[in-house]
Amino acid sequence: MIDRTGLAEFLRRRRESLQPEDVGLPRGRRRRTTGLRREEVAALCHMSTDYYARLERERGPHPSEQMIASIAQGLHLSLDERDHLFRLAGHTPPPRGADNTHVGPGLLRILDRLHDTPAEIVTELGETLRQTPLGIALTGDQTVHTGPARSIGYRWFTDPATRRLYAPEDHAFLTRMFVSGLRGVATLRGPGSRAAHYVDLLLARSEEFRRVWDDHEVGIRPHEVKHFVHPEVGALELTCQTLVDPGQSHLLLVYTAVPGSESHEKLQLLSVIGAQALH
Repeated sequence: MIDRTGLAEFLRRRRESLQPEDVGLPRGRRRRTTGLRREEVAALCHMSTDYYARLERERGPHPSEQMIASIAQGLHLSLDERDHLFRLAGHTPPPRGADNTHVGPGLLRILDRLHDTPAEIVTELGETLRQTPLGIALTGDQTVHTGPARSIGYRWFTDPATRRLYAPEDHAFLTRMFVSGLRGVATLRGPGSRAAHYVDLLLARSEEFRRVWDDHEVGIRPHEVKHFVHPEVGALELTCQTLVDPGQSHLLLVYTAVPGSESHEKLQLLSVIGAQALH
């Protein structure tokens, strides 16, 4: 059963404890509000201000599990806080573990500060959970995929458009890397896991995957330097740095170019193109 009073009080307390800079928002010079405004939280949670305001006023419909998950992410809640929010709303918290898609507040705080850098948060299966605006400008919105197609390793063998983002000379290595990575995760998580399910799907769908899978390669690590092929700015050579959240099996990937290089200039151009696309 939903605890409307407890839910409203918890949401208000969390909103008032967050500052704009905590969630990547500008503070502004005339700000008088303690914490975030309701409309700011609503935007972070991808819902209307009226809907969110009614929750804080102990009114409105019973929020769905999907809506509560969105609020938990928008308010940068820890896993314990997320679970508490689910219970206040009358829902069973999602299971924790490798399949958890709730991004920890630490990684989110770092991502929110990478305004001028392509970056993304991904799962161990290569499923993109969050991207910076410049990350979207670089590779497109990778969060729109559903089902097994959320995994870049799955799309690599089932969607030809995925390979167009990467230099052709890297394709053979990336093929081996994705197969090796999926084998490692499937072995780690065991039968019945999503990784094992993806293996079964790809063995049935892709002759190329079956051939490389039979080589039993493991431990192939990504190259630090990535070669992208962007449809508007062309070839980019970017260095990828990785920050790992071991508690939730999430990785923050940050892409940078050598200052003064042609790729650096192209990234600056891409930031302008991306900003224009948002207007």
